[in-house]
Amino acid sequence: MEIKLMTIKDYDKVYQLWTDTKGMGMRSLDDSFEGIEKFLRRNPTTNYVAQVENNIIGVILCGHDGRRGYIYHTAVNTDYREKGVGKALVGAALNALKKEKINKVALVTFASNDLGNKFWQSLGFDKRDDLIYRNLSINEDNV
Repeated sequence: MEIKLMTIKDYDKVYQLWTDTKGMGMRSLDDSFEGIEKFLRRNPTTNYVAQVENNIIGVILCGHDGRRGYIYHTAVNTDYREKGVGKALVGAALNALKKEKINKVALVTFASNDLGNKFWQSLGFDKRDDLIYRNLSINEDNV
């Protein structure tokens, strides 16, 4: 397995992995080719894919705003789960954030995503019960 920086050339395989992953929430504009290309340009050093031969078996989308890191759309092919792929991807993203002097990272999972929530808890990510997550879509086309 090889962990490498994600590029827009990986998009089709990454998108397929995301759509094949149960519990993954996708947005029509944010997760489009153009949306991901924009995200990668803004965050060129913090997004990774895991490959076996020429097949992408895992991905982590990660970025920051200069103060806080954020993890999005982490997925591992079902045939490669529980083999350290997700942990390696998270490690790569966290190391990249540390190099950019980011001191804290956050993520959001759906409450119903039991597998994802167990994974993040196993890596030491705390569940916060003192926060309310709020969301406002400002583009009605981003469904």
